[in-house]
Amino acid sequence: MKNKALPLKELSIAQIYNGEKATYEVPIYQRNYAWEKDEISALIQDVHDAYTAKKQTYFIGTLVSFHKGDQVYEVIDGQQRLTTINLILSALEAPLQNKLTYRARKKSNDTIQSIPFFETEEKDYGIINGFKYVKETIDEIVPKDSQDGFKSYFQHSVHLIHYQVPKDIDLNHYFEIMNSRGEQLEKHEIIKARLIEKLGDADKAKFNRLWEYCSEMNVYIQQKYSSDKKSAIHIFGRSLCDFDFENITDFDALPDVEDNTNTLKISDLIDYRGACATKEEENKADTFQPIIDFSNFLLIVLKLTRMKESEFDPASFNLDDKELINEFDKVQVDNEFVKNFGFNLLMAKYLLDNYIVHHSNEDDTIESNPWKLQYWQKENNKGYLKNLDDENYIQNKLVHLLSMFEVSFTPRQRKNYLFYCLFYLFNNEYLDNVEYCGFLSGLADKYFKDIYLMADNLNEINTPKPGSFDSVILRNNSLDIKSHNSGFDFAGIYGDGTTISKGIPLFIFNYLDYKLWEKYFDEFRGKKTKEGDKERNKFFDILGCSDFGLRVFDQFYFSRTRRSLEHYYPQANVKVENSEMNRDQINCFGNYAMIGSEINSSGSNWTPKIKLDHYLDVSGKIKQVSVASIKFMIMMQMCKDNQNTRTAGQEWNYDDIKDHQEKMLGILSSGLNA
Repeated sequence: MKNKALPLKELSIAQIYNGEKATYEVPIYQRNYAWEKDEISALIQDVHDAYTAKKQTYFIGTLVSFHKGDQVYEVIDGQQRLTTINLILSALEAPLQNKLTYRARKKSNDTIQSIPFFETEEKDYGIINGFKYVKETIDEIVPKDSQDGFKSYFQHSVHLIHYQVPKDIDLNHYFEIMNSRGEQLEKHEIIKARLIEKLGDADKAKFNRLWEYCSEMNVYIQQKYSSDKKSAIHIFGRSLCDFDFENITDFDALPDVEDNTNTLKISDLIDYRGACATKEEENKADTFQPIIDFSNFLLIVLKLTRMKESEFDPASFNLDDKELINEFDKVQVDNEFVKNFGFNLLMAKYLLDNYIVHHSNEDDTIESNPWKLQYWQKENNKGYLKNLDDENYIQNKLVHLLSMFEVSFTPRQRKNYLFYCLFYLFNNEYLDNVEYCGFLSGLADKYFKDIYLMADNLNEINTPKPGSFDSVILRNNSLDIKSHNSGFDFAGIYGDGTTISKGIPLFIFNYLDYKLWEKYFDEFRGKKTKEGDKERNKFFDILGCSDFGLRVFDQFYFSRTRRSLEHYYPQANVKVENSEMNRDQINCFGNYAMIGSEINSSGSNWTPKIKLDHYLDVSGKIKQVSVASIKFMIMMQMCKDNQNTRTAGQEWNYDDIKDHQEKMLGILSSGLNA
C-alpha cells in the first residue's frame, strides 16, 4: 500500500535556519522583498503577544518549497515571511547557519549577506528598510530586559508548517490550485455566521445586506445602498448624504430587503457579494484607500456597542483583529445584541466614510494632498463628492488633524484615536464641524500632555503602556479631553542631550509638525506677504531660522512616506576620533527629524552639509515629499544660515541642537489646554 502521508513538517524557526543544512533559494519570478513597517510590526507584535501570554507554540503560517537537490529548496510561497524571519534573527543577533539566497539577484544577495552594516556597492533598499523597521519595532515593543527571553521564544516556540512539493508535480498546476478559492473561513466570516443565526429570515436578509455593504471598506456606504433607491433614501435622505438619525434609530427601523425568500444558508453568506448592487453601479464606485480593514473595524464597532454596559472595562478591550473571536466570545449574543450591533455597524461605517479621512488612490506627491475628507451625495441621478466643510479654514484643519493621527498610529491594533473619533460622532447626532474640529484639536493636545508628558504612562523606551490611552481619555466610559497635567517636563522624559534619550515616539514629531503648520495657517491664511515683511520676520524668528518661504507650509501634508527618524548630525560621525558631539548629544529631540524611509536609508551617514545640499536639490532627483517635515526644513535652514558665518564642518553643532530644541518646545507648549 502506498504511503499517503502528506509532505508536511512542523518546524521551529531554529530548525529552519539552524537545523538540518539547507539553502532557501528565492526564484527570479518571485517579487522583491516588499514588506513595510505595518506588516513587520504586526508579525513582531503577534509573536510578542504570544510570548507574554506564555503560549507553548505559536504558528505564523506556511512555507512551500520545491527540493531541487543538494539541500537547496526553491521557495514557492512564503518568501516575504521567510525574509522577515531572517531579518528578525539578524536584529536579535541570533545565529543563522542556513542561507537565504536570491537566484539571479546579486544586489539582494549582497545586501542580505552584509547585514547589519550593508557595506556593499549595490543595495536592495527593500531589505535595508526591512531590517531598520525590524530593529525599530523590537525596540518599540520588546522591553530590553525581556529581549533575551523573546529571542529564545522566537527561535524555539514560533513554528511554521513546511510543505515540500512532490518532485513529480506540475508546478504550473500547483500555482493554479494555490490561487483558487480553497482557504479556510476568515474570522469575520465566522463572526457573521454566529450573529446571523440569532435572527429570523427577514432580519437575516437585512443584516446580511448591511454586513456585505459595510465590508467593502473602500466604497462609500451610501453608494452601496444607492442601487436600491428606496432603501437608500429611507436611510440617507434624498441626496444620500445624511444619515437620518431622527427616524432611523435602531435596526428595526431599517428597510427590509424586498426579496427575502432566500433562507440564507451559511455557504450562501460566505459567497454573497452584494447581489443587490448592479454591475453598472459597482463600476461607477468612487473608491479610496481605507485606513482600516474590516476585521479591525468590527472590533471598534463592538467596543462602541459595549460602551453602554455598566461593567464594561474599555481599557481591557483588545483592538487587534487576531483577538476578534475572543472579544465576541465575551458577549452574550442574542437577538437584541445582534440587532444593536448591526445598526451600530451601519452607522459607524457611514461616519467613517464621511467624517474620517481616507487616502486617495494616488501616490503621495508634493503637488496635492492625497488625504480626503469628503462625503458622497447624489443629485439628478449623478453621484459626486464634496468636502465635509465649505469653509476652507475648518476643512484644512480637520484634514491635517485626522491625517496626523493616522500616520502616527497606522498599525491595526493602535487605532485608539479612531475609536475616540467615532465615539464622539456617535454621541453627537447633530454634527457641527467647528465643534468636531475643536474636539480633534483637544484630543491631540490631550494625547501630548496627559499621555506623552506623563512618565507613568510610558514604558522604558517611552512608548505608551497598554491601556494608557483609554485610562486617560475615557473616564466613567465617557470622553474626557481636558488636560489634567499641569507640568511640562519634556526634557525630564525625553532628554536634552545631557543624557541619552530612552526614545521619542513618532507622535511627538507629527504633533509638532501640525502645531508648526497651524501657527502658519492661523497667522498667514489669506494674506499676501513677501520676504522681509515685519510679520514674516517675527514668524521665522520664533522658528529659529531665516525666511525659507511659505510654500513649504502651503504644500505640507502628512505623507505616509515619512516613517523614519533621522539624526541630522549622523551617528557615524560620533564614532570618528575628535568628534564634535557624543552619543548623548545627538540622540535628543533637537537632532531628530522625520523623513521618508528610502531617503533615510541612502543618506543616514551623510554630514549635515551634504544632507542640506542633497535634500534641497532642485533637480528633482529627490522626491521632496520624502523630506516634507516642517521641523526638518527648519533644521536645514539653520544649517544653511550658518554656512556664511562658520568654517566648513561646523554648520550644525550642539549649540544649534539645544537652540532648535528650545524653540520647538516653545511651539509645543503654547496654546495647550489648561
